[in-house]
Amino acid sequence: MFIPLHDQNALKNIHLQYVTLLLIVINVIIWIVTATPQLTDTSDANAYFYSYGFVPAVINDIADLPPELVVVPETTNYITYAFLHGGFMHLAGNMLFLWVFGDNVEDAMGHIKFLIFYLICAAVGAFAHSLTVPNSEAPLIGASGAASGVVGAYLLLHPRVKVWVLVLGRIPLRLSAMWVLSAWIAFQIFNYVTVDSFDVSWAAHVGGVLAGIVLIPLFKKRDVPLFDRNMSPANSAVSTTDAKESSGNTRTPESDHKWGRGD
Repeated sequence: MFIPLHDQNALKNIHLQYVTLLLIVINVIIWIVTATPQLTDTSDANAYFYSYGFVPAVINDIADLPPELVVVPETTNYITYAFLHGGFMHLAGNMLFLWVFGDNVEDAMGHIKFLIFYLICAAVGAFAHSLTVPNSEAPLIGASGAASGVVGAYLLLHPRVKVWVLVLGRIPLRLSAMWVLSAWIAFQIFNYVTVDSFDVSWAAHVGGVLAGIVLIPLFKKRDVPLFDRNMSPANSAVSTTDAKESSGNTRTPESDHKWGRGD
């Protein structure tokens, strides 16, 4: 649909988005360990996905994992699945959204609250997925439930901020976050309602977004307004020297694996 490149939104309450950067680093390291052919083979990767991914049938006590794959308590999979990715494009898409939008949400909450917020959004995304496909034995992996929560929070915090995006992966446009993120959220809901395929867990996206929207008023600092209430019309259209820059592509489906995707 679109690829976010950077926003024009300087940090105001923190000096550096330590948690956002740490989450990106952890996700990248885990992907290197679990998905790089030189470090693991396909069977090892699938074992990681079943052991640490979110399997609805297991969580709902409909099926059991083989004993050798049970390495953590079932409930921890509500979180651990969000640190696994099936391919580079899957990882890059999720981390790009986190990079562009995560720092300002962290800025609005503070470091510790942001980490808790991120993990709750991941868990809610997994829960929404389990409600949609309770009998599924395919592991859900990917950070998009959490990243979707960040998107939902950002929309309520900074709808007037300008965001550079690549529309259809080719056309660079500078648009208000309100239009960009509202369109993205509408696209997730549309696919959740209409698409029968479970290669992508649209339910996890929708669940994460709803969690982010509900939680942001509770997690933000008291002096941080919603809806850019402290921003003048001129500031919403002027670039700042602290604007973030990034580029990348969202992932494409990979048909040679059997697992659920969060993005």
